[in-house]
Amino acid sequence: MKAGEAIAEILKREGVEIIIGYPVNHVLEFAARADIRPIIVRQERVGLHMADAMARLSSGKKVGVFAMQHGPGAENAFGGVAQAWGESVPVLVMPMGYPRRIAYVSPNFNSTINFQHVTKSVEPIWSAAEIPNIMRRAFSMLRNGRPGPAMVEIPSDVFNEEVPEPLNYQPVTRAKSGPDPEAAKKVAKMLVEAKRPVIYAGQGVHYAEAWPQLKRLAELLAAPVTTSLQGKSAFPEDHPLSLGSGGRSMPKPVHDFLQKSDVIFGIGCSFTSTNFGVKMPSGKTIIHATLDPADLNKDIVAQHTLVGDAGLTLDAIIAAAEQELGGTRRDPEPVAREIAAGREEWLAQWMPKLTSNSAPLSPYRVLWDLHNTVDRPNTIITHDAGSPRDQISPFWQSTTPLSYIGWGKTTQLGYGLGLAMGAKLAKPDKLCINVWGDAAIGFTGMDFETAVRERIPILSILLNNFSMAIELKVLPVATEKYRSTDISGDYAAMARAFGGYGERVTQPEDIIPAIKRGIEATERGQPALLEFITEKEVSISTFD
Repeated sequence: MKAGEAIAEILKREGVEIIIGYPVNHVLEFAARADIRPIIVRQERVGLHMADAMARLSSGKKVGVFAMQHGPGAENAFGGVAQAWGESVPVLVMPMGYPRRIAYVSPNFNSTINFQHVTKSVEPIWSAAEIPNIMRRAFSMLRNGRPGPAMVEIPSDVFNEEVPEPLNYQPVTRAKSGPDPEAAKKVAKMLVEAKRPVIYAGQGVHYAEAWPQLKRLAELLAAPVTTSLQGKSAFPEDHPLSLGSGGRSMPKPVHDFLQKSDVIFGIGCSFTSTNFGVKMPSGKTIIHATLDPADLNKDIVAQHTLVGDAGLTLDAIIAAAEQELGGTRRDPEPVAREIAAGREEWLAQWMPKLTSNSAPLSPYRVLWDLHNTVDRPNTIITHDAGSPRDQISPFWQSTTPLSYIGWGKTTQLGYGLGLAMGAKLAKPDKLCINVWGDAAIGFTGMDFETAVRERIPILSILLNNFSMAIELKVLPVATEKYRSTDISGDYAAMARAFGGYGERVTQPEDIIPAIKRGIEATERGQPALLEFITEKEVSISTFD
């Protein structure tokens, strides 16, 4: 058995059905022979973003796989791997490497050396006989502990080597760990005794599929719930106890309840301080429950800590809290009324933008109409960096788990397109949407052709204001000498040229009909790009 055949066979045994990549990498060829579907992208970063979404939407039970050529292919992929590292996503990255005799000769790009800081593990295949051991170690890293990318570099001259038969490889199991039982009881008692507790849920709830436990604990304690952007959709946002998601931009109830809280319980989160995450107020009692002990006291001092799987942690806390409450539940009505009143007041302030009849269009009107047109429980939506992220996240109500792919730590422009395509591959029965701006499409827009060629019918919502609008905040007065704010293009025409459905919308009364036509195109199997010509909006829902 050749090395490439062995790698493909191991991928099959691990449940890999799709491999994404950019040639030349012989893993792609051997995978195709083994009936693993290869998808070829136009740019390495987009392929990694697709693999990223596929892993997230399986709650990490499956990993995304990406393969690329040595040298420039590996160099171009760095941003996508770094994004998966920042967002804690299990992606197996398989670059080809230079032949072993020159693999460590400068300036040849060596992935084993250069990716160490953005992967959980990186290891070269120095001998084909070691492939089962190397792949087992990589999959063990991918399936256990804090999620993140793992890399296996394959020197180009390894492919011709033989692997001993029969192939000695068993799929890797997934292990879970739970919190200290006594610590869980102490935390439960503190939550029961808290006057104004707030639950802050992160992406770890998704990976643990602990959505029922999160809902049960909130209802038991009558505790309001907010989430990180990565954790958005872990708690139904139409629930009376939902505050919405926190980020750079957020609903007002998130800010108000955090400020008035006495205890903040973070579950499945890192509490990482970023420019794009919710800032925890000082002077609160912090309970931090996380899978990774490296997160504890990293950015925020926690008075109480629990380490373990989010589901097992919530199970332990619920059991102890039920004992503390003696089989009763807190009355949720006072908290629910306070949330509803705060949300109503906040929405009233934003309704002029959400329902604006202006032309150029208000981006908020476009997103509000989208929100009220699609079948949200059967929709998966994601956003791009900057304005699209900040404009959609407070107002989009996610009601079912994994229906929103939230992100924001390293904020790569163009991320959303690959995420939407990966989501459609993982969940072909869902309407999969990405929302981006005209700056982001400049980074990854060519890969809309990949959606057409590979028959991945996504709905792409482009907010085109012919400007990098965020720059308007930095430089209120544009000058002829600084023209970075001036960008343009007819992207609906580009989509049609690629063979997709493309439509440009300029009037508010045409927004909903265009959205319906775009959805119909995806139902026919055709990727659709709707280009909405919008005003240069810079206002976001923030409370700094």
